[in-house]
Amino acid sequence: MRVTRSRAAALAVAAIMLSGGCGGGSSSNDGGGGGKGANAFSVALTEPDHLTPGNTSSDYSITVLDTLFETPVSIDAASGKPVMRAAESVNSTDQKVWTIKFKAGQKFSNGEPVTAQSFADSWNATAYGPNGWTNNYYFANIEGYDKLNPEKGDPSTDKMSGLKVVDDTTLEVTLTAPFSQFPITLAYIAFAPMPKAAFSDLKAFDQAPVGNGPFVLDGAWEHNQQIKIKRSPSYTGERAAKADAVTFKIYASRDTAWTDLRASRVDLMTTVPPASTGEAKKLLGDRFVQTPDGTMDYLGFPTFDKRFASADLRKAFSMAIDRQAIVDAVYDGAFKPMASLLAPLVPGYRENACGEACTYDPAKAKALFDQAGGFSGTLNLWFSNADPSYEQWMTAVANQLKQNLGISDIKFRKIPAADYLSTLRQRKEDGPYRNNWVMDYPSPQDYLEYMWGAGNRMGWENKEFDDLIKQANSAPSLDASLPLYQKAEDVALADMPMIPLWNWQNQVGFTSRLSGVNVTPYSKNLYTISVKQG
Repeated sequence: MRVTRSRAAALAVAAIMLSGGCGGGSSSNDGGGGGKGANAFSVALTEPDHLTPGNTSSDYSITVLDTLFETPVSIDAASGKPVMRAAESVNSTDQKVWTIKFKAGQKFSNGEPVTAQSFADSWNATAYGPNGWTNNYYFANIEGYDKLNPEKGDPSTDKMSGLKVVDDTTLEVTLTAPFSQFPITLAYIAFAPMPKAAFSDLKAFDQAPVGNGPFVLDGAWEHNQQIKIKRSPSYTGERAAKADAVTFKIYASRDTAWTDLRASRVDLMTTVPPASTGEAKKLLGDRFVQTPDGTMDYLGFPTFDKRFASADLRKAFSMAIDRQAIVDAVYDGAFKPMASLLAPLVPGYRENACGEACTYDPAKAKALFDQAGGFSGTLNLWFSNADPSYEQWMTAVANQLKQNLGISDIKFRKIPAADYLSTLRQRKEDGPYRNNWVMDYPSPQDYLEYMWGAGNRMGWENKEFDDLIKQANSAPSLDASLPLYQKAEDVALADMPMIPLWNWQNQVGFTSRLSGVNVTPYSKNLYTISVKQG
């Protein structure tokens, strides 16, 4: 999920919340393939919201888009650092003006050449305010972005002045300030290219995208049922697909998908329900794999509501929540209780950055709660209906707040998944709410600036924090930026407008038909998978 920012279309808050539709998986026992030919397999998925790279931050959408598109760089699973993909090089002498050289000879699946102009056109479309695309704000640090997103009136242009197409393979990008993290941001799906053909009908393109990746769509997107892809005949990059075809089977419930995986009606599930971890280990053996993940759950406060204006009150809530007990009860111990705003695999992570404020201590929590003036009236807890576990852990939180702080009147505001993000964007929430972050790229900036920076969903404002983020962004290197990002994290934790709860883990299960399964925190890597023959 991403956070709504000023002048930008909302950056989705939790990819996991973006599930939609009422369809379920196929109930027929088709051996799990779902595709054409023997070398085809199926993947369990929740319905994507969009299939335009610039208009989604849903993990479900990105799972599909990662097969259809190639971004300038990707993230190396071992080092967490950027490696070249569609780009040949990304260089700068001052961290402000960047030169991107793209590999020559690349093509979209419709035969159109992939050029520097393809990237410029896509980035401009995403940054163009009237389009209202989700990933708009990822281009806010490029010169000319403000012209595409004026405070008042219509834009005077639809092109950012900071993008200069030098030739077919060279794009010069001028930022508003030095930004050492720029190369790693290019791994995010928003920075994928789009062909000229897309701009004749952007709505139609969203339903049938044409990309430059190792797979292409195979037929129409059958909403709430399935999305079929097949190996691209025009792809010449380093991710050549091992399988002939893949079918994404759309499920409204992860529990249903898990049932189908057990029955071999679907081949791969990258989000086995945490409560089923024990069963998965027994049934699948080495075909159940847990790997680190950058996804985090938080409890956010509407600080624009004066009842939640006290930092001590917010800290009392944090200290009254037994994270480990909830993780054990709801997620079978699969997730990791957190005392940091960052996921453990992110550079700059500190295991106990939060200290006492994230340590379960009911007595101190109650004392701090009383000192802050307590809370009167109804406490509404907000979450979406996208997954049963959300209500389960919110119920646990409610019980702990009742027991440890004495808040007796607590009610749930369970919102349809399709409406949850717009509810938060419009600041209709009047109580603590579930917030989730799916990592775009492994940098503290991706978490801190987008969730706690200017225009954040909590309504929290802190000049010291904003200044530290600016200094960190302008540092000459990632290593030089880390102490500054950590100081910014300390400021956010001291005021606690949002409570860190737990870090997810990838829970991957697959049938015996598959080989080459290699899911990482940065990609599902479906191109590496093939079907065992014989």
